[in-house]
Formats: sequence, C-alpha cells, structure tokens
Amino acid sequence: MPLLEVDESTLYYTVKGEGIPVIFIHPPVLTSINFIYQAEYLSRYFQVITFDIRGHGRSSFSRKPITYPLIVEDVKILMDHLDIKQAFLCGYSTGASILLEFLLSTSKGRALGGIIISGMAEVSDWRLKNRIKLAKNMAKIGALPALAWSISNSNSNTKELCERMLKEAKKGDALNISQYYDYSLKYNCSNQLENITLPISLIYGEEDKPFYPYAQQLHRNLPHNELTFVEGIKHQVPTKAASKLNHVIDQFIRNHSSKRR
Repeated sequence: MPLLEVDESTLYYTVKGEGIPVIFIHPPVLTSINFIYQAEYLSRYFQVITFDIRGHGRSSFSRKPITYPLIVEDVKILMDHLDIKQAFLCGYSTGASILLEFLLSTSKGRALGGIIISGMAEVSDWRLKNRIKLAKNMAKIGALPALAWSISNSNSNTKELCERMLKEAKKGDALNISQYYDYSLKYNCSNQLENITLPISLIYGEEDKPFYPYAQQLHRNLPHNELTFVEGIKHQVPTKAASKLNHVIDQFIRNHSSKRR
C-alpha cells in the first residue's frame, strides 16, 4: 500500500498509467475510490494519481487542522515525491475549491489546467450551507457511520461500489472530516477568479439545479473555461455519468496539452 509521510501524518495514494499526469481531489467523507471509473479509463492514456486527504480513508489522522492550503501543500509534496513537475488537477464538489486554491496559490506554476466537477468558488446558498453544517455536526457527535453510508449510497451506482465506498469512508477520522467541512463554509475565492488564466473545464449534472448559480459564476468569471452539462445527472457525476465525464476529461486534456507544445 503506497504511503507518503507528511509531517506526522501519512497520505495513501495510487498511481496508474503513464503520460500526462492528472491528479484527483475528493470531497469530505469520500475517498480516492470515488474516482475509480476515472482511474480505470483515463489511465489508458494518462498517468492518473488519486489520494486520500489526511484523516480520510487510508490516510492517517492529521494533528494539523484540515484546511485547503494544507491540502494544497500535500498535493505539492505528493507531486515532488512522484517527480511530477506539472499536472492537470481535477476536483469534485468541495474538492474543486481546493483545485481553485491550488491555482491561486504559489503552486499555480505546477498546474497545466483544471477540471471542476460540480464545484464552487464559495458556499453561498443557505441550502448547501445547511447540508454542510448538518454533515459537520453528524461527524462531531459520532454519527460518522451513518454519514458515510448516506454519502456512499448517494454517490454509488452499484451495490458493490457502495459497499467499497462505505468501507473506505468509515475509516476516516471524524475530527478531520469535520474540519474539512468547516473550512468549506469559510472559503471564498470568488473575487479572485479572474486571476486564474489556465484552461478550466467546468462539468455539472444537468439535473443539479442548485449548482447552476455556481456553474454560471465560474463560467462568467474564469477567463478561459469550457462549460459542459451532463444530461440526466444530478451532482454525482464521477460515478453516475462516468463514461461522459471520462470523455470530456480526455478531450480537454488532449486539446490543451497539445496547445502547450
């Protein structure tokens, strides 16, 4: 099992395939297994890297509070460990906010571009805020197994995948998961989006109506982006629209890596 020591914690990661690197970032409770279909398909053409954020899945507890800058630094450390100078980054849900933080930080020179799946620059609507607060409180009061089951069930498309996702999600640390949720409520990079000049692919479920404002905000303010809505799908695009998502990512990387040559 590949583990990388960071501070007093360890990161579990996987590397599959060869070629242009693509690094995937997951939201709270879920783990790298959320990108199982992307790793299977895209690794035929690219080097696919997934990892469990500290305190999630097979990565150990973090004494440092989980923040987006901390996760960004961990991505950089992982890239250095794998001798990756630049990569495309792909973030799902709140994982997409970490991608934006990466592109806005001193790490921006390490990126080739970004893929945002069902993501946002800030949590601004009361419905999403309440859902995140509820999840954070469930983790705090010891209801992580119930939370893990709910999220694994909603993000899986088969019983087998649900069981695998749940097994990994239940390994997470409740405090670190709560910290990840808490930071997502505070984060806001909306007024900095124009500073991101790399190409960005925005991918959302057509039925994910509450996220339309987030999609339109990013589409309007990111200088170089492409917006795709996946028909008949809500929020859980990586697992429930894997074929379409994989095709969009494949074409995006091919198009924008060739332009850099």
